[in-house]
Amino acid sequence: MKLIDFLNEKDLFAKNIGCKLVEIRGGYSKATMTVADCHLNAGGVCQGGALFTLADLALAAVMNSRGCLTFGIQNNIMYLKSARLGEVLIAEAFEVYDHRRIPAVEVKITNAQGELLCHVTGLAYRKEAELPIDGLM
Repeated sequence: MKLIDFLNEKDLFAKNIGCKLVEIRGGYSKATMTVADCHLNAGGVCQGGALFTLADLALAAVMNSRGCLTFGIQNNIMYLKSARLGEVLIAEAFEVYDHRRIPAVEVKITNAQGELLCHVTGLAYRKEAELPIDGLM
């Protein structure tokens, strides 16, 4: 099974709220989500937790793209602009530092017009366990 299929199927929370990985390369990933009614907060814009979940899926793909089971240990998110109902959101994650145990990743979430909505940074812990995958895509 490829990593993209593994994460799209096994990350049930992200899957159930409509997040989907569309690309993974070593040190890079892209995930998308369309803002639906279920993502809206009381103010009528996309809830921060939905945005964080989209970023977290992209982070997971990058952090696990080296083939070892890797879990996030620390993340920071800056919400810069609200996402609205119907907007297609794109999360692009980039490996900042490929440490053998504690890799660092950056994620930018934009809308289809390229406007920056969120900026996320994260650290992870890479275990010695290999993932049951045979490639990235």
